[in-house]
Amino acid sequence: MATAAMLQTLTDKIFTGLLNQAQFAIDFRDHFEAMKTKLELMKAFLSSTDNLRSREKDLQNFLPNLRRLIYEADDILTDCLVRDEYQNKSSCWSSSPPGGLLFHYRTGKKLSQINSRIEKMETSIGVYLRPAQQTINQGNCAYRSIAYASQDYDPSDIIGLESDMEKIKAWIFSSNEEINRVGIVGMGGLGKTTIAQKIFNDKDMGARFEKRIWLSASQNFSEDRIMRAMLRQLGHDDSTLDESHLLHKIHQILGDKSCLIVMDDVWRINLDWWNKLCPTSENSFVVITSRDVEVTMSMGVDIARIHRPRTLNEEESWSLFSKYAFSTRKGKCPNDQFERVGRDVLEKCGGLPLAIKTIGALLAQKLYSLAEWKKINEDFHQLTTERNNSEVMASLQLSYDELPSLLKQCLLCFSIYPEDFEISGEQIVHWWVGEGLIQGQDTKTAAELGFQYLSDLVSRCLVEVVHRRGYDGRVYSCKMHDLVRDMTIKIAKDEAFCSFDEQGRQKLREDSRWLGFTNDIDPKSLKISSKLRAFLLMSSATVSLDRNVELLMSLRVLDFSYIKLDTIRVEDLLNWICSLKRLASLNLSGLPGLKEVPSSVQKLRNLQILVLRKCNNLAKIQPSITNLKKLIVLDLGSCALMYLPHGLGKLVLLQELSGYRVVSRANTQSSQFLELLNLKQLRVLRMNINNECEISENEWTILSRLEKLKVLAIDAEDCKDKRVAEMLDQLSPPPRLEELYLRRYRHETLPKWMNPKQLSNLQYLCLEDGDIINFETSSESLDSNGGSKWILEGLCLKFMPNLVLDWQILQKDIPFLCYAEISRCFNLKNFPYPSDKPIVWRKNQD
Repeated sequence: MATAAMLQTLTDKIFTGLLNQAQFAIDFRDHFEAMKTKLELMKAFLSSTDNLRSREKDLQNFLPNLRRLIYEADDILTDCLVRDEYQNKSSCWSSSPPGGLLFHYRTGKKLSQINSRIEKMETSIGVYLRPAQQTINQGNCAYRSIAYASQDYDPSDIIGLESDMEKIKAWIFSSNEEINRVGIVGMGGLGKTTIAQKIFNDKDMGARFEKRIWLSASQNFSEDRIMRAMLRQLGHDDSTLDESHLLHKIHQILGDKSCLIVMDDVWRINLDWWNKLCPTSENSFVVITSRDVEVTMSMGVDIARIHRPRTLNEEESWSLFSKYAFSTRKGKCPNDQFERVGRDVLEKCGGLPLAIKTIGALLAQKLYSLAEWKKINEDFHQLTTERNNSEVMASLQLSYDELPSLLKQCLLCFSIYPEDFEISGEQIVHWWVGEGLIQGQDTKTAAELGFQYLSDLVSRCLVEVVHRRGYDGRVYSCKMHDLVRDMTIKIAKDEAFCSFDEQGRQKLREDSRWLGFTNDIDPKSLKISSKLRAFLLMSSATVSLDRNVELLMSLRVLDFSYIKLDTIRVEDLLNWICSLKRLASLNLSGLPGLKEVPSSVQKLRNLQILVLRKCNNLAKIQPSITNLKKLIVLDLGSCALMYLPHGLGKLVLLQELSGYRVVSRANTQSSQFLELLNLKQLRVLRMNINNECEISENEWTILSRLEKLKVLAIDAEDCKDKRVAEMLDQLSPPPRLEELYLRRYRHETLPKWMNPKQLSNLQYLCLEDGDIINFETSSESLDSNGGSKWILEGLCLKFMPNLVLDWQILQKDIPFLCYAEISRCFNLKNFPYPSDKPIVWRKNQD
């Protein structure tokens, strides 16, 4: 459950503070050490009862109290961390901040009270621990039967899946590879198992393979259990064999026999064991079904051999529905009135076979009454959100239950977005980081991990992609299937993160923690929701806010991007925002009235993410922004800023910097290029140059010393000064650069360092709106040892009318190229499509 993730986040913060000997850890060490120990025990308890919550109704009273306690403890810890920033690193106070004794007294008292409440909870959960543990032990033994013969299989139950089966059959019979594997991937209830069953029982398969084995991995996966099931299906007694001899016996029996193995419902697997288990015969074939495409690929399935079943169309849905709803009438609907209601019900099923079959079977019991059908239709949404009527949502619930606790809370964040809302990938990742759900690692930043988690949710078919980046698949925007959204709403409501009305619209309550603000919500209701931690506006329409927002002092995430404010001045808004001392993520992108970032921004000592992109009137940022030592993301792209303030190098934790301007050294108020040397954690740098910029000789190697930099974007702003081009030529590139963007570059040749020899790790190159004539596809002219070639996987060439390039030669010189975006490149030769129109090219697409 998501509460376990909250506990993990809090204990990690406490551990880090104790390890680093932070001031709060010194002042309140006994309190925090006791809290950490108690919370870890609580987390172990929650992990042991994770999937039993629905069976223990009394836990529903316990869990909300625990969550409230976690939030209170996190508030105290955050306040201590913020105070440490003021006390140890701020120039605002010559000694400790005012009110130090009072703060110490109040904090100690609060911590004592929280630890006391945890002790009482430890006593109360003892009532649940014993029976819950018994249930777990029983559950581990109660796995479903592995043998295919025990499956409830109906050979005719493939409505709308015929083409799926024929496609996979064609793969099987046309394959001549040594190891033959295909995958069927999709969300629970989409028909994966049904397709696999049909293939398994197909008469052509019986003629093709000497042996056929059906294995159900499921959640309670056991290598020993799988191997014993294989032996039993091969007709051999496994009872006398110990685990160490099972694998050898299987290989001995199979030998060189051709074998079809279906590995159904794989959630996770030991890859070393799996690779040893797979048959060695080149005539054998493995079919794998899973909810997770990454699991399938890790098991050796090529992405080109992964099939994703589609949802059923209207008539296919009706055919399947009729089979169940009118089973006593051989699938025939009694009359037009029942059909109208039935089709209305189907609209809510989204073409998912499991949902259709479940609701059809329910309605079949009510075929005696049209009124009952109408009632079920009206209550269908409620049916899917009530615990006692969860049949329709069972497949989705299984997918949710299997998620790691951290991903569960990440998924629940989607609940506040309106139905069919297109969700920004960056927005939700910044939310996760701001809430503290995601912590950076040595090799990956918090944001990089966030996009990885988002991709994980996509691969599990719980989130649908709307737009993604072509060459690597990063999710730009996404949405959620209505049924998945219904599930997240149900769980988020149960977990007391937020509340919803009968129509699935969010409503505010005293304990609401997340808010997706729409025009349907009365701003006055904000005054009863002082515990909000995330406040995101969901509409670009004019929004009315009154001074009740001043009560929201627990906010960690605030996103007011691209909105209009009609009743509150920007100055008043900023004054309020700067009072939110716990705020960790702030997005005011596109705010038209924002002209200056005031000095009071330095009060936001907990701020980690600040996004002011496309604030077209933003002309000045006060130097006090350099006191925000926790900043990891600073996005000032497409603003009217002439320069960034001096002292930017003090933001040593910065990982992403957008909108940085290289300026003249004569401007003593601006950040100098040399300051970038202090930003050792920088992974992303988007910089602007113009006719006024200066890069001196001692600054030529700066980029090469940013060893963690992966993404570099340079906007030359149509600068035609040859002096600037010469300065760019002298730069040394970052050693680990993976993505490079060059825009509005008004010179005929690329900077000298933009070649495959010096950019040996570059995976993606984008040249846009430039006057470049020649693009060297190899560096043979620069390398006397035989030259080197680009290892690019992605290439973007847009609005490059002067570029002379032969597409066939380019493909030879860039052998790994698999994705390209081409537009308005009029001198591109041998390109298979018109180059004057936007084209997305993918390797082997012809």
